[in-house]
Amino acid sequence: MATITRIRPRALVRASGGPRYAVALAVDALGTGMLRPFLLLYGVTVLRLSAPATGIAMTVGVVVGLVCTPAVGRWLDRGARSTVVAASMLVRVLGVALLLAAPAGHVWLFAAAALFLGIGNQAWPAAHAALVATVAHGRERDVALAAGRALRNAGMGVGALLATACLAGGTTALQALAAVTGLAYLAAAALAWSIHLHAHPAATPAEDRDEVPAPRMRALLAANVVYAFCLNIFEIAIPLVLVTRLHASPMWSAAIFVANTVLVVTLQVPVTVLMSRFSRRTVLAFSGVVIAASYLGFLAATSLGHGWGPPVVAMVAVVCTVGEIIYAGSVTALVTALAPAHLLGRALARFQLSTGFGLGVSPAVITALASHGSPALWGGLAAATLCSASAVATGKDQRVS
Repeated sequence: MATITRIRPRALVRASGGPRYAVALAVDALGTGMLRPFLLLYGVTVLRLSAPATGIAMTVGVVVGLVCTPAVGRWLDRGARSTVVAASMLVRVLGVALLLAAPAGHVWLFAAAALFLGIGNQAWPAAHAALVATVAHGRERDVALAAGRALRNAGMGVGALLATACLAGGTTALQALAAVTGLAYLAAAALAWSIHLHAHPAATPAEDRDEVPAPRMRALLAANVVYAFCLNIFEIAIPLVLVTRLHASPMWSAAIFVANTVLVVTLQVPVTVLMSRFSRRTVLAFSGVVIAASYLGFLAATSLGHGWGPPVVAMVAVVCTVGEIIYAGSVTALVTALAPAHLLGRALARFQLSTGFGLGVSPAVITALASHGSPALWGGLAAATLCSASAVATGKDQRVS
């Protein structure tokens, strides 16, 4: 058991990439919060596209973005850091420009815009984690990654609130919102690029350079697909259960979602610091147990009916949020700790693929399970998460080269 990590605010900023990079993260998150939740609305109301066509275009953007992540990993493994982060922001500037240039009814330009936005959104996590891993090490790196997640959640939350306030302005307001988002991405890209950070990975034999980062990591990445479902619980599963099973007001879903965001922003760093006394693998396995327990709590809450069900769901949601915080604070840290320096980019790219795949399939899986009743939904998710936690726990914290 290790001692608890202690890190001063100034050291935390330095470990996260420096003041300019912290500002870049905040501006980027603000822009993402302003546009990403309302991209579907932009396609339907501003460009007058059908909802199915808009949804398909957005899905294609996410899928192609995931397909591009291996190339991002190879770029990172050549030593690029701030350049890749800046590129992930600049490609979204191009996406916003296409969005603004698209005339009404032009689905292909909207699809191209969604494509570039998707590529940028999928490339950013691996690029950011690689940059932080270059300037910080050990538990300081873990806390810096947690701080970045908290800052990103805060920025996206504020951005979403600003966007919600603008929605009353109709089409003109949505176009202005997109333009401001593009400028935010451009400013964030300039700030990120200005730190000029480049890594110098250790030289390795040519025949080893394209190997999968770590054989044991395959089980970790497979488990992560199931873990990632917890990130969509507050957007999909809880609203679905509250509205269709408990016949509760949609305000319950909104309040629970806001509470989840506030808790992540305020607790991500303290909880990560608290858990630093244990091994990363142990913490990740424990997070799976907490998340699975919350799923069983949701199952119990749905049996209480309309009266007590919604408030109990809200209380159990706090437990689920704590599990999500523990998971998010340990999983990227474990991947960066396991990956050899010369394969860090590819390891992070594969991790992003597993996370993106889990997020991509979870809506279909959740709705399919829910159609068979609450026991199938929450019991199935709990069983799968416990199996994943078991797979994580039986691994070993050894870097494989």
